[in-house]
Amino acid sequence: MTNSPPSLRDVEEPRLHALVELMFLAAAADGDFSGDERKEFQNSVESLTDRKINGETLDVLLNRIEKDHAGEGRQARIAHVRDALPSPELRKIGLEMAIRVMCADGIVRTSERELILDLADGLAIDPNIAADLVAQLSSEK
Repeated sequence: MTNSPPSLRDVEEPRLHALVELMFLAAAADGDFSGDERKEFQNSVESLTDRKINGETLDVLLNRIEKDHAGEGRQARIAHVRDALPSPELRKIGLEMAIRVMCADGIVRTSERELILDLADGLAIDPNIAADLVAQLSSEK
C-alpha cells in the first residue's frame, strides 16, 4: 500500500461529499486541526476527487459540513454518510480516508480512537477491520 489515498474519479458527487465529510469528522475529532492534518486533509480531498473538489468549492463544502455537524451532531452525520455510501466497499474506503487524516500528525489521540470506533459502528464495519486499518496506516507515517 502506498501513502497516497485511492482515487475515486467515477464516484458520484453526493458520495464524494460523504467521503469528504468523513475526512472532516476525522480532522476535527481531536479539536486540533493542525497544519499536518489540514495538509493531509486538503491533499486527500484533492486526490480523492481528482481535483474536482478544491479551492473555493472545497471551502463551500466544508462550510456546509461544519454547519450540518453543528446542527445535527456527530451520530446523525455518521448516519447520513452511511446512507450516502451504499456499498460496504465505499464505506471502508471512507473509513480508511478518515484514518489517514487522523494519522497525518503521527499521533492517534483517544478522541480520534473513539471516533474511529463510532465510525466503524455507524458504517457497519467490523471493529477489527478498523483496528487493522489504524495499525496499517499509522505505521506508514
